[in-house]
Order: sequence, then structure tokens, then C-alpha cells
Amino acid sequence: MRRLMLLATVAGLLALLSSLAQPQSAQAAELFGLTPGTVELKSAGPLSFGPSGVIFVGDPMAAKVYAINTEDEKQSSSLAYEIDDLTSKVSEALGGGEIDVVDLAVNPETGNAFLSLTAGGKPALVRVTADGTVTALNLEKIANSVAELPNPPADETIQRRGRSSNPRMNSITDLTYTAGRVLVAGLAAGDSPSAVREFDFPFTQKTTGSRVEIFHAAHGRSEDYAPIQTFVPFNIDGEPSLLAGYVCTPLVKIPISKISSESKIRGTTVAELGNRNRPLDMIVYRQHDKDYVLMANSSRGVMKISTENLAANTGLSERVEGGGVAGQTYETIESLQGVVQLDKLDDKHALVAIQTEDSPLSLRTIELP
Repeated sequence: MRRLMLLATVAGLLALLSSLAQPQSAQAAELFGLTPGTVELKSAGPLSFGPSGVIFVGDPMAAKVYAINTEDEKQSSSLAYEIDDLTSKVSEALGGGEIDVVDLAVNPETGNAFLSLTAGGKPALVRVTADGTVTALNLEKIANSVAELPNPPADETIQRRGRSSNPRMNSITDLTYTAGRVLVAGLAAGDSPSAVREFDFPFTQKTTGSRVEIFHAAHGRSEDYAPIQTFVPFNIDGEPSLLAGYVCTPLVKIPISKISSESKIRGTTVAELGNRNRPLDMIVYRQHDKDYVLMANSSRGVMKISTENLAANTGLSERVEGGGVAGQTYETIESLQGVVQLDKLDDKHALVAIQTEDSPLSLRTIELP
């Protein structure tokens, strides 16, 4: 009996030592139920980092969200990105082809940047380090898991108000990981197509999500068909919420507790930031004991938006005429031109992707304004 107990103890110690000897990335994959397999992306979509170097990748055309173990390691103690011609570097790493960047996410544990993009019309993921090294992420036999969107829009071209579009491409417009959940914004099939879904992580349960209605102040009416373009999780007076940006440009607060618990949510429009504009990306940061949102836009520059008195903001209910603004105040950061994507590097710095008409895509470290 003692011999059996001794053998069992030794076996247990060996198993423990084997587990401890595993790389952190392998432990993370095992912890979150990720299994080796090939990730076959149909499209390049939004990115967000979760725990232990796991990146969440939206694939709008497939209507899926992948959790992928990046096995990312810190390459440099410096976070000073000064990469002038990222377009050429990415093209070279992927074997040529026209490059179109879709999203940027920084691994908070390593400071390395990850981009989702198309190269020659094919979706891909690349890692960029501060020294300018670009590496394509090998999606064959990589530890991953997948969540499928419930009730995605059909993959077909439709006509709306004289314009052609495929709503499937907007099935995932943005996503983020927060408090053990992956929140996904985009379109769903049927009436009131604007939707937010919530997935527990690891991906073990199905979800239905909620439809979202807002008051669009520039249009002077309630709407439930346009998707959220970009959003961030943010605690408003202790309540976990989303701050979401829409085209033309309402800023809306949505309590996270209502997602999936209500079939349709009425968001509160806390600001109108000007028409004829599309928000591209946004982050939240703290400065001088106050919280701010930094939002990049297609035609209205980079905005530093105040969150002061956000809890007390009961929402806009009247039309804002002539491209005007209302609600939460902001300032335009004139020194930041051509910013198309951004993410936090640390409490005082952000990484920005800059694309102007007369220059290639670049990556820069900036001080948070």
C-alpha cells in the first residue's frame, strides 16, 4: 500500500512539474479550452486582447469570433514605435499585394502590436514589434476556439436608399473582452438589425444578444438599423457600461447588464459629435484624476471627449441642426492628423496608425493628450 501511495505521489509531482514546465502560452490554451487547428478566415475584422495573450478576432463574413493563442513574447523593453512605411513592411512579410488595415490591437502583456488586414484581397493577421519587425501569424495548427454569431444577416447584396451593400460584412463591427465576457457589436438578421451579443469566455454557452435602439440627434429620430461602429467598456457611476460611437456621430451609453437580459435595449445618446463622419476607433484613459475618451474619426479628427457628469446625462431628445454638436464636451487634438486606428500602450501612451493621402501607413507612439 505504501509503495502504491509513493508511486501515486511521485506521479502527481511529475505531472505538476510537467505542467509548470509548460510555456505560459500552452497553459493558457489549456486553461481556456483552446485546441490546435487551422483558423480559416473568410474576412479580416476587429481585434481585442483577452487574458494570457489570447486575441479575439472577428470574422464578419463567417459570422464567427475566434479566440487565438498568439504565443506572443515580449521583444523589447522599449514601446517607442517609429515605423514610417508599415505598408511596405507588411506587404513584404505577406508576399506582396495591396494592403488594407482593418484593426489594431496592442497586447498589454508584451507591448507588441497586432493588425488584422487584407493583403491582395486575402485576410491575414500580423504582429509588429517596436523595432519594426513584421511577422505573419501562422494560423495553421494554432490553439483556438470559436463562437458563432446567432442569427447573422444573410450574405447577399441588398439595396437601401439607393446604395448597394452586403449586411454580412457588418455582422461584426467591433468587439472587446471585459470581465470574462466578449462583447460583439454589429448587425443581425430581421427587423431592428442593430445588435450587441455577449459571449462568456471560454466559449461554452450560446447567446442571443440584444437589439439596440438609439435617438440619432443629427437625424432627429429614433433608429435601430445602423450598427455601432466602435465602442469601449466603461464604468459609469459604478455601473459597467458601453460607450458606443455611431456614424454621423452619436455617442451612446448602454448598461452591460441589459445585454442578453432584454431583447431590445434603448441606449442613451449622451453626445452628438457632428454629422458626415464615421468614428474609427476609441480608447478610454485617465489623466489628472479624470477619465477621457479618445476617438479617431473619418472626417472630424481625433476628439478628446470628457466623461464628466456622464452618469447624470439623461440623453439628447431633440434634433441637432446643421452639423452641430451637443451633450458631452470635447476638444479636437490638432496635432493628430490622419489617425485611423489607436490602442493604449500604457497609462500615458497610445499607439496610433496614421494614414494620409500623400504618405504610406505608419505606426507611432504618442503621449496621451
